[in-house]
Amino acid sequence: MAKGDAVADALTKVLADSYAIYFKTHAFHWNVTGPNFFSLHEMFGAQYNEIWTALDTIAERIRAIGGTPPSGPAALGRLATIADAKGNLEANAMVRELHDGHQAALKTIKAALSAAEKAGDQASVDLMVERTDAHDKHAWMLKSTLAD
Repeated sequence: MAKGDAVADALTKVLADSYAIYFKTHAFHWNVTGPNFFSLHEMFGAQYNEIWTALDTIAERIRAIGGTPPSGPAALGRLATIADAKGNLEANAMVRELHDGHQAALKTIKAALSAAEKAGDQASVDLMVERTDAHDKHAWMLKSTLAD
């Protein structure tokens, strides 16, 4: 496997996890209820919009280095480490689940960052640093909304 192939494969896993956390965040945006409805609805909306934009950037980077991003949700779902939500969760459970999802995405991003560094692919390194910053911020905001 060429170095570029390793980076494209790692970025594809980042794309899959990003897609999974995007869908989960969007679904929770639709379904959140309770006394913190408005603030969570707004936060989830801001987060899924940020992630949506990143999906295109990640997929285009995969193409730029010679890879082919998966072409549908099922293909992405098979590669993701973030599972779909089970059932109708209460608001705090949604927040915890999204926080954990961002932590999982950060592990996938760290692996892609390492692959890009090994390959000397500075553009992919920069993209993974950017995604690390975004997921760290999303995780921090989610954790900060919990009382415990």
